[in-house]
Amino acid sequence: MVEFLRNFFGPLTSLMGEGLQTFHSLGAPWWLSIVVLTVVVRGALFPLTFRQAKSMRRMQELKPDLDRIKKQHKGDPKKQQEATMKLYAERRVNPLGGCLPILIQMPIFITLYYTIKHFETLESFRTGGLLWFPDLTVADHLFILPVLYVLTMMASQMIATRNTAPEQKRIMRLLPIAFGFFLHRFPSGLFMYWISSNLITLVQNYLIHHRLPFVSRQEEVSEK
Repeated sequence: MVEFLRNFFGPLTSLMGEGLQTFHSLGAPWWLSIVVLTVVVRGALFPLTFRQAKSMRRMQELKPDLDRIKKQHKGDPKKQQEATMKLYAERRVNPLGGCLPILIQMPIFITLYYTIKHFETLESFRTGGLLWFPDLTVADHLFILPVLYVLTMMASQMIATRNTAPEQKRIMRLLPIAFGFFLHRFPSGLFMYWISSNLITLVQNYLIHHRLPFVSRQEEVSEK
């Protein structure tokens, strides 16, 4: 399975490696090259991220109507489902619309993992870290990077889920901790990508949820 994934993502791994090598050849240390690569990748994914944020906001706006449908058809799951699907169609909301960017992040994570494994043979990469994590190919022995990863993910999620149900908020708060525990022994180079990506997500969520104009439900209805 590992060999299959390595071969399947080989072309993308080569592209990522060329990007890292290019940024490093321009004078950036390896840790900064990873950050710059993250900015480039997330910039390319921004249209999908924006669609995900809009989908989440529309789903949040539908919560009062969904609660009304559940109460109205409490004893009839079939009618409840029909009314829910009708509401999605009327408001032009896809409940799975926010999943695509998350699915796209998975091959990027796998690709970057194999990219870093490829570069770990270079002495300059092994010593291309920063401050307390000079070696990008080993885990942070002080666990500062995993903690930063958890905190930045929590901060970005707090903005994106501020109007969601309390039960969902509790689950979303636990996910970063679970991820941090699972990933804490991964190479520091990967955490440079994850933390940078979380910070970009934090800024994007703030802009999308607080600064950029958003089409309201009434405006959507009037456009039909």
